[in-house]
Formats: sequence, C-alpha cells, structure tokens
Amino acid sequence: MPTLAISFRNVFYTYPGNEDYTLRDVSFDVALGSTAVILGGSGSGKSTILKLVLGLIKPESGVIEVGGVDISGLQESALMPVRAGIGMVFQEGALFDSLSVAENVGFRLREHDKLDEQEFEERVSRLLGFVELGKFYDRAPSDLSGGQRRRVSVARAMAHSPGLILYDEPTTGLDPITGSTICDLIVKLRDLEGVTSVLVTHQLRDAFQVVQSFVMRKNGAFIYNRIEDVELLVGSEFIVLNEGRIVFRGLQRELFRSDEPYVRKFLDGQIPVSVIETEGD
Repeated sequence: MPTLAISFRNVFYTYPGNEDYTLRDVSFDVALGSTAVILGGSGSGKSTILKLVLGLIKPESGVIEVGGVDISGLQESALMPVRAGIGMVFQEGALFDSLSVAENVGFRLREHDKLDEQEFEERVSRLLGFVELGKFYDRAPSDLSGGQRRRVSVARAMAHSPGLILYDEPTTGLDPITGSTICDLIVKLRDLEGVTSVLVTHQLRDAFQVVQSFVMRKNGAFIYNRIEDVELLVGSEFIVLNEGRIVFRGLQRELFRSDEPYVRKFLDGQIPVSVIETEGD
C-alpha cells in the first residue's frame, strides 16, 4: 500500500515551441490524506504540475508517481485506471452548459458506471447534498451564480469517489465570502472523506483557510474550527514556485519565517497574478 499520493523526482518540462523550461528539477511528495498548497505568480508552472499529475503531458525527464504508479512514460490506455482515482476542479467550474446540474455531476457515472436511473438519482442527490445544492438538481448551469457553479464542479469531481482531488484556482473570480465556502468544501472532503488535496492558488487567504481549518460532523451538522496558532499545524505543506523552480517547501510556520526573497514578495502581495472579474454566490 503506497503512503504517497504523488511523488515528483527531478522533473523537467518545456512546452513545445518554448526555449526555457516551464518546470526545472522539481521534486516533492504529497502524503495520502494530506493537503499540498502550490503557490506562485502567473506563469510560474503551477497548473503544469496538475497536467503532469493527470498524465495530460509527459515530463522531458524525471519520475512522476501517482498512487505508487510511475506514470512518466505510460500510454493513454494505461493511464485510465490512474485517472479513475483522481478528481479535478477547474477554474470557473468548466460545466457543460447544455446539461442540467444533475447531468453535469453525473456525467462520468453515465459514461462509465452504467447506473440505472434510480441509482443515478440517489448518487447525484447525495453529492449535491454534500455541497449544499440539493434543490438545484434540475437547474441549468446558466441559472447558477459563480459560487454555485464551483460547488457543482466539486460535486462532479467527487462523483467517482476519488482518493485525490486537484483544485486549479478554485476560488479565482469569487468574492471572499463565496471563496470561503469553496475552501470549506475542500476541508470537508479532506477531513470527512479522507481525500488528498492539491490546491493550486495565488490566494493566500484561501490557502491559509484550508490549511488552518478542520471540520467535524456532530448531530448531522458540520462544525468548522480554525487553528490560529500556526506553530501547531502539521500535515499540510506549502510549495512555492518561481520561474519553474521550487523556491520553498515546508509548513506554514516555516513559510512565514522564510527569508527567500521571492517568498517574502509573495507574502507581501508584490507578485503579479492574473485577475478575473469577481462573482458572488
């Protein structure tokens, strides 16, 4: 039984047509059941890491293992079982506008699990209930707010009960209150479902909320708490990328103490990032 959800060893990658490496000698591990937060400005290579984990692109050199399987050189057919254990939450939700909320959430169930109608409705209803959108089963994506679309995207990522979920800027474009509800979902999946999380973001507020929060279920309700003393935090790691290199890797308290110039600028809000128009819940 592997103890690591993801392992990168000395990974290099360059996009076709580019002269410079997008990722340079990148090495890190993500333990099962933990949270890894990948920080960096625009073009730092954050989303490239997610594509490599999914096997959508292949490294020029180095080794990538997902769930103990070396996927570095796997063919498409051999990647399918690995991808079956991964959920993905895209920027802005990436829903199919021609399908209802239920059909979006259950798209993979229709395609691969061949559930009958009753099983489909029960599974999708449970997933929508988890993200607190149970009444939106038959709605169209166009009827949803930005925050609701992201929550549907999280429910869709959960549909096949993955052990690992990748979040690509899940709160970008959302107002702080709505973004906070998405962070709560990430925490709930980690703490109550045991899901390993990789969060790519440039939003420090959201990253800290995910790492410092924990949730318990009591009498049918979800009780959220936050650990304010970062000295007590363990199990969640920050990875900071600059120009394709890891310039920091460690716990939140170590992040705050880092004297790496890029990290200090990032924490001070001096690193440029792409901005998307803000939406509410």
